[in-house]
Amino acid sequence: MTSVAGKRIVLGVSGGIAAYKAVEICRRLMDSGAHVIPVLTKGATRFVGRATFDALASEPVQMSLFDEDDPIPHTTLGQTADCVLVAPATARVIGAYAAGISSDLLTATLIATRAPVVICPAMHTEMWEHPAVADNIATLVKRGVSIVGPESGRLAGGDEGAGRLSSPADIVAAVDRVLDSTGRRLDMAGLSVVVTAGGTREPIDPVRYIGNRSSGKQGYAFAEEAAARGAKVTIITTVDRPGPLGTTVVSGITVVRVNTAEEMAAATAEAAKEADVVIMAAAVADFRPVDPAGVKIKKRDGVPAIQLEPTPDILAGLGASKPEGQILVGFAAETCEVADNAAAKLSGKGADYIVANDVAAENVGFAYDTNEVTVLASDGRVRPVGMRSKRQVAQAVLDLVMGDRDASEENQ
Repeated sequence: MTSVAGKRIVLGVSGGIAAYKAVEICRRLMDSGAHVIPVLTKGATRFVGRATFDALASEPVQMSLFDEDDPIPHTTLGQTADCVLVAPATARVIGAYAAGISSDLLTATLIATRAPVVICPAMHTEMWEHPAVADNIATLVKRGVSIVGPESGRLAGGDEGAGRLSSPADIVAAVDRVLDSTGRRLDMAGLSVVVTAGGTREPIDPVRYIGNRSSGKQGYAFAEEAAARGAKVTIITTVDRPGPLGTTVVSGITVVRVNTAEEMAAATAEAAKEADVVIMAAAVADFRPVDPAGVKIKKRDGVPAIQLEPTPDILAGLGASKPEGQILVGFAAETCEVADNAAAKLSGKGADYIVANDVAAENVGFAYDTNEVTVLASDGRVRPVGMRSKRQVAQAVLDLVMGDRDASEENQ
C-alpha cells in the first residue's frame, strides 16, 4: 500500500451485522499509515461499540450532527477528507446517499464531500437484489462512486447468497486503488479509447459454442486504468465484469456487449473510427462452425461433423484501416515460441504494439488476477513487464504507450 499512507480517511460504519468487519478495516488502514476518522450511525452501535474505534482510530468516533464540538461537523469532515469509505453500507445509507437525503452525520458527510467515495454494500440477498437497491447503486456508479462488493457466501441467520461484505483486505486495496487513481496525472484526458475483452463464442447449436478460457480480466483492467487516467472508454466485450462483485466498479466506461467474432469485428470497427487508442485484449476465436445447427444436437444422433471456417481477423482489419495518429495495441496469447509468434503478429497485423502473453506459465493469462507480459513495439523495442496484478500490467503498458505518444508530439 502506498496511496493510503498519510491520507485522511473518513470511515463510515452503518447498522448491519457486518459492522464487526469495520474494526479490521480500521486496523488495516491505520497499519497502512492512514489517518482514520470513524463516523458511526446510531444503528452501527447496536453491533459494535464506539469505544473500540476510539481506541483503534486516529480520532474519536463522531456520530452526531449537533452534539460535536464542531458546529458543522459534516462540512468539516467532507472538506478535509481524502476519501470517504462506508463499510458496511446498508440499503438505507445507499438509498439516502443516492437521493441526497442527509438524515444523519454519515449521510450528511457523504453529500458534503467532493473527495472520492467508496461504498461497500452488505445486506441480505433479497435486499441486495431489490430493484430499488440496484437502481440506487447504478445511480451512484454514474456519479463516479466506487462500489466494492458485495460477495456471495454465508449470511446472517445461516443463509447463503450474494450480500456479504467484501473482505477487509479487498476493501482497503480498493481504497488504495481509488486514491492512486485520483493522485495520478490525467495523461489520457480528452482521449477516446476502445478496449476489447473476453473470449468470443462461436455457436455450434443453440446450446453449445466454440470458445476459450478468457475471463476478460485483463481487458477490463485496461478499460478501468484508461478511465482512471481521464480517457473516455468504450469496452467491447463478451463477458460481464469478471471476478467477484467485490472488485471496484469504475464509472465513465461505456460497455458494448457482443458474442461472436463477427459481432466484435463490426462493433470494434465502428468504435475505432474516432478512437485515439485501440487495445485488442479480447481472445477472439480463430475458427467458427460454417453451418451452426438450428436445434440442439443430440448425442443419440452420433458425433456431428463440424466444418470450420476462419473468423474475421479483427486486428489485421484495424491495422489496415488505422487512421493517422491512432495507436493500435494487439495481444498475442501463446503457449510456445512466444517471442517469435508475437514478433510475427506485430509485423503482419499493422499494430504499433503487441503484448505477448505466455498463457502456459503459472499464475499468468486466462482467469488469473496476475499476469506477466512482454511488450513489443513496432520500432523494435522489447519491454518486459514482470509478474504483477492485471491492473498494474495495464498501467505499465499505458505508461509506455503514453510516453511514446508524448515524445512523438514533442518531436513534431
